[in-house]
Parts: sequence; C-alpha cells; structure tokens
Amino acid sequence: MSNPNTEGPSETQIENSRAIDIVNMGLARRYSREQRFKLYGLIAVIISLSFLALLFFTIISNGHQAFFQTYLQLEVFFNPDFIDINNPANSNFPGLVKQTLSNEFPAVTGRREKKELYGLVSTGAAFQLQKLIRQQPDLVGKTVKIWVPTDDDVDMLMKGHIARDVPESDRRLSDKQLAWLDKWTLDAKIAKKFNRAFFTSGDSREPELAGILGALVGSILTLTLTLLLSFPTGVAAAVYLEEFAPRNRWVDLIEVNINNLAAVPSIVFGLLGLAVFINFFHLPRSAPIVGGLVLTLMTLPVIIIASRASLQSVPPSIREAALGVGASKMQMVLHHVLPLAMPGMLTGTIIGIARALGETAPLLMIGMVAFIVDIPTGFTAPATALPVQIFLWADSPERAFVERTSAAIIVLLVLLVVINSLAVILRNRFERRW
Repeated sequence: MSNPNTEGPSETQIENSRAIDIVNMGLARRYSREQRFKLYGLIAVIISLSFLALLFFTIISNGHQAFFQTYLQLEVFFNPDFIDINNPANSNFPGLVKQTLSNEFPAVTGRREKKELYGLVSTGAAFQLQKLIRQQPDLVGKTVKIWVPTDDDVDMLMKGHIARDVPESDRRLSDKQLAWLDKWTLDAKIAKKFNRAFFTSGDSREPELAGILGALVGSILTLTLTLLLSFPTGVAAAVYLEEFAPRNRWVDLIEVNINNLAAVPSIVFGLLGLAVFINFFHLPRSAPIVGGLVLTLMTLPVIIIASRASLQSVPPSIREAALGVGASKMQMVLHHVLPLAMPGMLTGTIIGIARALGETAPLLMIGMVAFIVDIPTGFTAPATALPVQIFLWADSPERAFVERTSAAIIVLLVLLVVINSLAVILRNRFERRW
C-alpha cells in the first residue's frame, strides 16, 4: 500500500493555487496601474505649478523695476523773470527747467543740441517745480537742489534696457546725450529712487509720469457699488428661493436660468449694460455707476448660488426646533437660519467680488477704456478700472509701459490674493460643521 503522506497535491489544491496566482497577478496589475495614475497626477501638478511659477517669474521680472524711477538732481535758481507769484499757472516753468539745463552745459548752443539736452528730463519736471512754488512761494529768488524725473528713454538706459554698444542710429539716445548722462553719473546727480508717482498719479501719455491711482480709485468705486447692490439683492433672492418659494415649474425655471447666467460670458453683460444703462437710461459713459451696475448683474448669480448652498447646509433640525418653540417662519429664517448661513454667504460674495475685480470685457463695452488723467471723485465721474488700465498700457509701444503693465498686474494679483485670503479666513473663522 502506498503511503498517503507521499501523495502529490490534489486537483482542488492545484485549482486553488492557480486561482490565487491569477488573483495576485490581477492585484499586481491594479497596483501598478494605481501607481502609474498617481505618477501621472503628480506630473500634471508639477507641470501646472511650473507654468504658474514661470508666469509669476516673468511678470515680476518685467515689473519690479517699475517701482523705481531714475531721477536727476538739478540746481534750480527760481528766477523771478520766469515766475508769476500771484498766478503760478501763468509762470514759465518749462523755460525755467531749460534754463537750468543750459546752465549745466553752457557749451551747448545749437538748436538741435539743446533739444537733445532738454529731452533728457521729463516734462513732469516743470509741474514739479510749479507744485513746489505753490507750496513754498518764498523760494522765488533762491537756488535749490531738486530731484526731478528723467525721460523714459534715460530710465530705460539706466535700467539696462537700452544697449550702449550699438551704432548711434540704432539707439534712442545719441552719443552726446550719453556723454551728458555719464557726466551727471560721475557727479552723482543721477540715481534710482522709489517711484511714488506710480501709486500717487493717474494715467499719462508719458511713461515716467503714469500711475495707477486713478484706475485703483475707479476700481474701488465700481466694486463698492457692486457690493452694495449685489450682496443684499443676492441674499434676499437666495432666502426667498430656498425658504419661501413654492415648488412649481416657474420656480424651477428661475433656478435653471440663474445657474445658466453664472456661466454666461462676461462680455454679454457688457452688451446688456451698453444697451440698457447707457443707450436707454442715458447714464454717463465710462463712469463707476455704470460699471457697478454691470458687474452687479454679473455677480448676482454667483452670490445667489453660493447663498443657497449655504442655506442648504444648515441642518433641518434648526428649523424644526425654532418652529417647535413657536417662532414664525420669518423669525426662524432671520434669527436662526440666516446667522448660521451668513459665513458661507460672505465667502461666496467675496469670491464674486474678486472675480469682478479682474473683469475687463464688460467694462470695455461700456466705455471705461477712455484715457482718464484725473482721479475720479464720485460714482458719476469719468473713470477707468485697474484691469482696463493694464489693457491700455499693454497696447502702448513704449518699452517703459511694458514695465508698468507688469507692475500693475502685480498690484492686481496682490489685491486678488488679499481678497481671496479674506474669504478663506472668514470661512475658517465662522464656518460651523454639522
């Protein structure tokens, strides 16, 4: 008789072994696919972050120098022959600047040479002297050392954007102008200083005088009106649709249209604003009041959707408990549901306002693309917005406007980061999890 201990594996054991091998092979393939999928996702994230870092690097590298401006120190004698103390506006401050430059280089006598010499200083120097005399009239008849802005070509040269080792015909500055600049550099009369005018001035045809204050004030006025109109209207609409509206086909149609409006291209709202607010109601063109109304229409669907989602997140037990102790439906909503949903509503509103801050197309359609020098003083005053200002500068041919375009983008990105950070802080600070 054969020994049972020496018999080989049974057919059942062999089949079980094969099944286990097949399962292990399938698991190995699934694990391998999972690892590859994770690797692909990681590669996609790295590529996205790389392009984002490249974008930020390009913007910052092009724009950081706009926060500094080249200035020239002039020893100005406030000659009474050029200045009318009683009416500084009638004074010849441009002539005073030219006289000061001629005193720097008395050997320059030719008309063409004088034009080249005078072109090294910005036209804003005369306005700077006029402002100084208005503030200190006792300077008439005295000699004062004053730092004045140089022309944008000089600024680009000092920042290394204009090559000196190319033929004179290929440069925007002549050899004589370079020689004069070299002399001022040796005398320590040329220096780069913080460009306060970029933050305290409005737009200008001259790059060295252009600033973002006008556009920034226009954006603030426009967004203020947008917030004042869109937040209460959006919250009221969300409360009605979520708490009081009957469930019928008309309400369903309204909800579908609200969701569709949130995906409508922003330029369509600009066309609507042009047709209704400007052509029909005859509101002033290129004014914050029209921009605020258009951005309100664009922001309302976002606020309504976010507010409804916040109301839906409040547990039904809150409503039932309030009604159970005798509160009316209005009291239940105002005293219990709305306070709990308000953090989410504020977060959605801030995100909507941040989106409105970066919009350009609807503002272009209502005429806020106009060249505005003065700082807007009200909702009906002519104004532009920061994104539109960036659009205008990006279309300018001067090299100096490239810097200011990137610098304005940096300011806009900082504002967007601050607004979105505020939304995150409010959500984390006041949000309740159920």
